[in-house]
Amino acid sequence: MSARPKPVQLDEVSKAIVEQLQTDGRRSYAEIGKAVGLSEAAVRQRVQKLTEAGVMQVVAVTDPMQLGFYRQAMIGVRVTGDTTAVAEHLASIPAVDYVVLTAGSFDILAEVVCENDDDLISLLNTRIRSIEGVSSTETFVYLRLQKQFYNWGTR
Repeated sequence: MSARPKPVQLDEVSKAIVEQLQTDGRRSYAEIGKAVGLSEAAVRQRVQKLTEAGVMQVVAVTDPMQLGFYRQAMIGVRVTGDTTAVAEHLASIPAVDYVVLTAGSFDILAEVVCENDDDLISLLNTRIRSIEGVSSTETFVYLRLQKQFYNWGTR
């Protein structure tokens, strides 16, 4: 069993910077500096340290449907054998954007983004169900994305 990494303790200023970027990832360092009481250079340095430490990422989140990916689904995977090996294999598939090992009726949950139902069927049959150790899958097709936020803040 792998040990959990020790959580990084952020000071109040770093927390405020993260929260500013969660609200608007394009906010300038100068604007953030005014909000948190630091210079632009100091904010830039803190953001760099936070990203290098893996505490946060500043990324563009796209709407898959606007880019022609009309089918999203969560796939529950049951595994015989090494769940980590299966999870690594799933993570290497470009259409898979999220992989998590779980406890419960599924060993792994994998989110996929496909252009259409035919692509999803092909992905399931040729890429996922053929992985050694996959004993069964159950697919949960997304009908509508009701909520997706990344602004849960900091402790």
